[in-house]
Amino acid sequence: MTAVLPPQTAVSVPPVVGARLEVPLVDGTRVRYANLDHAASAPALEAVRDAVDELLPWYASVHRGAGFASQVCTRVHEQARAVLRRFVGARPTDAVVFTRNTTDSLNLLARAVPRGTAVVLFDTEHHAALLPWRGPAVRRLRTPAGSGDAVLALDRALAEAPVGPRLVVLTAASNVTGEVWPVAELAAVARRHGARIALDAAQLAPHRRVDIGALDVDWVALSGHKLYAPYGAGALVGRGDWLRAAEPYLVGGGATAAVSERGEQVSVSWVPGAERHEAGSPNVVGVHALATACEVLGRQFDGVVEHERALLRQLRAGLAAVPGLRELALFGADHDRVGVVSFTVDGLDSGLVAAVLSAEHGIGVRDGLFCAHVATARLLGRAGSHERRAVRVSVGLGTTAEHVDRLVGALRSLVADGPAAEYALVDGRWAPVDDPRPLPPFVHEVR
Repeated sequence: MTAVLPPQTAVSVPPVVGARLEVPLVDGTRVRYANLDHAASAPALEAVRDAVDELLPWYASVHRGAGFASQVCTRVHEQARAVLRRFVGARPTDAVVFTRNTTDSLNLLARAVPRGTAVVLFDTEHHAALLPWRGPAVRRLRTPAGSGDAVLALDRALAEAPVGPRLVVLTAASNVTGEVWPVAELAAVARRHGARIALDAAQLAPHRRVDIGALDVDWVALSGHKLYAPYGAGALVGRGDWLRAAEPYLVGGGATAAVSERGEQVSVSWVPGAERHEAGSPNVVGVHALATACEVLGRQFDGVVEHERALLRQLRAGLAAVPGLRELALFGADHDRVGVVSFTVDGLDSGLVAAVLSAEHGIGVRDGLFCAHVATARLLGRAGSHERRAVRVSVGLGTTAEHVDRLVGALRSLVADGPAAEYALVDGRWAPVDDPRPLPPFVHEVR
């Protein structure tokens, strides 16, 4: 296939697990899998897999065990806090709370804000950042027409906010369009009005350096499964005062300093540090995986950025040449973005496009509203499309120029000739009729 753009100079990036995975096609052949859905969940780095394998023989309880293996796991767990602090440029006094993911982190923070805190956010947020904040003190700003409009809208909203504690919740990069938000400019506005800032960095952290000090934000939330560490850990990093003052997010072992009887009641005192919000047995395997990914990416971010920018240029140029394809954008075609692109194709249902790409070309993409329903629905209307959903393509460390070429060629073929196989809606999803593709042996039928 002819390349969309001249070949780019090879850039060394950390290798990922599954780079040589082959998947079956509907015609009975097999092809190397093109994973273009990194924005949903990224594959594990090989270094992360190796680190997990190294730790597993030592797996034991964290903080509570006297055995040597428990001491090893406790040290690994606590060392990871220092790694996360370096990775996001945190202040020495900042807390590092390990969670399941970004959603968990922001729900934790929502529970910790002082009563009556005025919360301001844009409705372009991912549901993880949009939904935890409830009540009359929450103000959701409509999708801005540009980054300058976002700054002005936030300035007005904070000027009108009641006296008292204030919190601004911002996304660092859109999970729908990949566009990077003007975080530093918005943070400066927040500071003028005495507000704190919580940053959803789930989509930015795998692609760019995140620096709490440079951006002047108070908290950063991120997910391991976006950061090439899909072992069930995330983190909330930032100021500890609200977290120390709040009731634990979860209650149970590990969060308690002392538990005693007082008549018929149980008296509890909680630990003051990050463990206050980490009740239960810590996921030391996931935490070690996350810290390893942060260390690897932190050393190689220049190559990561160069690799993804080359792929993004190739991808957007190729998509622009597909008849009837419309790319979604918040701030315009030239705005800075990470490797995420969403689009519609005239006359084609987004779910059908995704199904054809998978079944006929071995390409994995995402279709739908991407857990950002308000933002995506507005963008679909703004794009002049009657489609209710969109297709999202997201590149990462496992993406190659051949993957991008294959995607563009597949879309051009689909637009010109239609699907090669017959498709039908099955439980609301498009799928090939009489799909012959076998599942791998370890996937068992649900009975």
